Amino acid sequence: MTELQPPSSAIWVDVVVTTPAHSGLGDSLTYRSERPLTPGALVRVPLGTRETLGIVWTLRDEPPAGLDPAQTRSVGATLDAIPPLNERWRELVAFAARYYQRALGEVALSALPPALRDLQTEQLARRLKKLAASAPPPSGTDNPPPAPSPDQEQALETLRATIQPVLLFGTTGSGKTEVYLRAAERLLRDDPHAQVLVMVPEINLTPQLEARFRDRFAAHGVVSLHSGLTPAQRLKHWLTAHLGQARIVLGTRMAIFASLPRLRLIVVDEEHDPSYKSQEGARYSARDLAVYRARLESGHTPCQVLLGSATPSLESWHAAEQGRYLRLAMPGRIGGGALPRLRLVDMNHQPRHTVIAPALVQAMVERAARGEQSLVLLNRRGYAPVLACHDCGWKSDCPHCSAHAVFHKIDRTLRCHHCGHTTRVPRACPECGNLDITPLGRGTEQIEEQLAGLLADARRPDGQPVRVARLDADTTRTKGSLESRLADMHAGEVDVLVGTQMVAKGHDFRRITLVASINTDGGLFASDYRAPERLFALLMQAAGRAGRDAAFVAEQGSSVELWVQTWYPQHPLFAALARHDYPAFAAQQLEERAAAQMPPYGHQALVRAEARTQEAAQAWLTLASQAGDGLPGRNHLTLYPPVPTTIQRVANVERAQMLLESPSRPALQAFLAAWQPVLQALRTRPETRGLIRWAIDVDPLSI
Repeated sequence: MTELQPPSSAIWVDVVVTTPAHSGLGDSLTYRSERPLTPGALVRVPLGTRETLGIVWTLRDEPPAGLDPAQTRSVGATLDAIPPLNERWRELVAFAARYYQRALGEVALSALPPALRDLQTEQLARRLKKLAASAPPPSGTDNPPPAPSPDQEQALETLRATIQPVLLFGTTGSGKTEVYLRAAERLLRDDPHAQVLVMVPEINLTPQLEARFRDRFAAHGVVSLHSGLTPAQRLKHWLTAHLGQARIVLGTRMAIFASLPRLRLIVVDEEHDPSYKSQEGARYSARDLAVYRARLESGHTPCQVLLGSATPSLESWHAAEQGRYLRLAMPGRIGGGALPRLRLVDMNHQPRHTVIAPALVQAMVERAARGEQSLVLLNRRGYAPVLACHDCGWKSDCPHCSAHAVFHKIDRTLRCHHCGHTTRVPRACPECGNLDITPLGRGTEQIEEQLAGLLADARRPDGQPVRVARLDADTTRTKGSLESRLADMHAGEVDVLVGTQMVAKGHDFRRITLVASINTDGGLFASDYRAPERLFALLMQAAGRAGRDAAFVAEQGSSVELWVQTWYPQHPLFAALARHDYPAFAAQQLEERAAAQMPPYGHQALVRAEARTQEAAQAWLTLASQAGDGLPGRNHLTLYPPVPTTIQRVANVERAQMLLESPSRPALQAFLAAWQPVLQALRTRPETRGLIRWAIDVDPLSI
């Protein structure tokens, strides 16, 4: 017993480790240490039978009440070579955990590079020594920037004069990226230690943007942070940012938690994109956290947040209308190029079974003959969404999900895009033996095949056949395939590019003069109230890929067009699209949202349950609803009955959800905080024995 007594010089520290919210261990665990520690320090501590990485969160003068000092375990190794994570970073993580209803340790430790968790002190010292040797020189010659346009100059002048969150509302091709570059350039010039965080929605945009920043800032450290990096790369880039060697960090949503001790500017490019909202684990919005982080950083050193988009989210637009954000408009395109003219193709007047209107095909032929490029948008990959037998009604359903397996003709497989189950295409109907099973619907693979046939006789200016290519998740699986396909497009080796929404995000194609949307109507009447907003943004962003090089368009003597095939040409969405009038569209949508008290006028959360049976999932949600009576904020909430999710079974797991709505964000947050321990206790009820997991999604993007 004498050996277990802590020395009189011992100090007590609360350490945050990775513990699930339902573990009941709380946000932190108390350890003793024989030497002084600093909040934010990285340490190794015993947890059960293993040793794990932890973050010192707070220091204590004495152990908490009820804790036996003799039984308190000691902190192990301390990663002294790494400076502590500063207070502002810890406040950001604590806020995210609290607001999105996750365990503090889950958010804090997931924000660190995974490779850091297993590094020993000696290994870390070697890595840091290599980083110090490879640090960029403190001075050098950066490449000179192009002259700014009047819109860009005006935006930059306004940015210099404000610290308020800024919504940069710039049409596609207006040069928003140049504003980001010049704003970063000014900071790096004025403050030799300043750091800049630039966020993009998708990994496929990171190399393109990184190349522009590296070209502009040759004398500064530029690194990226995204899930496409290897563990070693991610650790190296995180360390260079944390140590201040990297002056500019580019990344996807995970980068919002990067440790940047001298952060002065946060840029969120394409801020409207739903990819900024995580759909797993801590379901956080990186865009919203960027605004919050800038405010935290400004308590120490002024930090600005710049949200850029040609089609801002309605939440950001509403915030600007209220004066919480400063809205800057950049309505003109670089070089004075015109925005695409809308050409609606009324499918009611096309020949029966028409997939691509003859007039649209002819327009592609004419443009290819002049050396111009066309972009065809269809937001569905694969050859066809489903195979079917018309004799017995069989469909290619996934055996593990309540969804169809998608037909991929190129390798003759049926693939479930939800659980990944893959099987070979049957030679005949598995139920009745009918040999005539046919594809229903169309995907990018089929459109690529049909266009190749329709354009078989068309020729490029050099007399070569027209080349059709495809860009989607299936064609960019292998390393380097995305870069290769984009390079072919930029080099003019592709005449018609077929792709999903990934082709509409930020790519700077110089020779595209025609953009076509094939299957547009799915978003017009979807049950999701956000569907019109997503469709309008997608069409506007896709249209923005056309006519970006005004000199090329003028030289060709061509027109820039957006073709949209639809069965409902009179829909009001297309009237706003024809005028490129996002403000009018946003005003109409916000009016509808206000009438229904939908976000941003109301606030929502979803509770999702997964169980072995649908009955168990809904039973747990029903009990959860009943258990919420009397909790703080309950009188200001509406709890709707539990229902199955749209895809209710995935990988043999049944899913259900329950919606919470409130006009008051504080009331919703107070209720959720009080509800968490109640929900954890419900796991042990016999009625919900089949429950596998549950999660709360605050500010959900889809219902």
